[in-house]
Amino acid sequence: MVPIILAKGLTKRFGDLIAVDGIDFTIHEREYFGFLGPNGAGKTSTIRMLYGHSPMTDGQLKVLGLDIRTTARRIKEQIGVVSQENNLDTDLSVLENLLVYARYFNMPKREARRRADELMAFMQLEAKEKSRVEQLSGGMKRRLVLARALINRPKILLLDEPTTGLDPQARHLIWQRLRSLKSGGTALVLTTHYMDEAAQLCDRVAVMDAGRIIATGSPQELVRERVGAEVLELRIAPALDAQVLRSIADLDIETERYGDTLYLYLPEGHTLAKTLTDRLIGINHSEMIHRQATLEDLFLRLTGRELVEH
Repeated sequence: MVPIILAKGLTKRFGDLIAVDGIDFTIHEREYFGFLGPNGAGKTSTIRMLYGHSPMTDGQLKVLGLDIRTTARRIKEQIGVVSQENNLDTDLSVLENLLVYARYFNMPKREARRRADELMAFMQLEAKEKSRVEQLSGGMKRRLVLARALINRPKILLLDEPTTGLDPQARHLIWQRLRSLKSGGTALVLTTHYMDEAAQLCDRVAVMDAGRIIATGSPQELVRERVGAEVLELRIAPALDAQVLRSIADLDIETERYGDTLYLYLPEGHTLAKTLTDRLIGINHSEMIHRQATLEDLFLRLTGRELVEH
């Protein structure tokens, strides 16, 4: 199957800074693919190269079978883009923002109006049709940006942190709408800092750090392979770590210390967890949390827990 996006050695430099460092990836039809990584990892630079907003420095990049270097205009006609910023026209109403954007695709007026009505209903914005952008809440603005990106029925939808700053209700509404697009054949590529968002939406993810892809796979597979099935968080003083490690030395368990917490990564299920908790009863701890391993655990294990400012 020919991928709808193919990147080989994709590189982006800004002077001496290498933002994207020769990455390879493929994305297939109807696939929902996420780029995860800390700030400065190269996620946004990658997304911007996919629709020709930021010219690639080196490598190969084909979108919908077309070379981004020579056919960027044709590619843009078939994709939708949701950038980090709500770059709406504040002087126009909700409906007018959609109709004006439809003109960029030479859409007939009648079709543009029909499509705008469909998308306002799809994003629960019908009641705000005549409202100006400045009168909308943050969640409504974000839904309007997404509706606008869908006006041309794109084959690929690119989203750069689509729900940052939204409340849980708005986020879940957008997730529902995005999931429903798959039945229509749309592929989705997103960046996000919300690990639950990636777990909800993505068939596969690529974890980036320092401009490189350090892991690729389905969220479930990556968590199982790189973290384990479950995690035990133990709030204990660092001086007690050696006692804990002695008590579990015969078990296949990886551990990690960060701040006031010792993390124990369990490859199996409840039987091993019961064994662990029984052995740790005599060790002085303020709190013990037993939970399922998540994509956030994977993210932190691969990219580190320390805050890095870029």
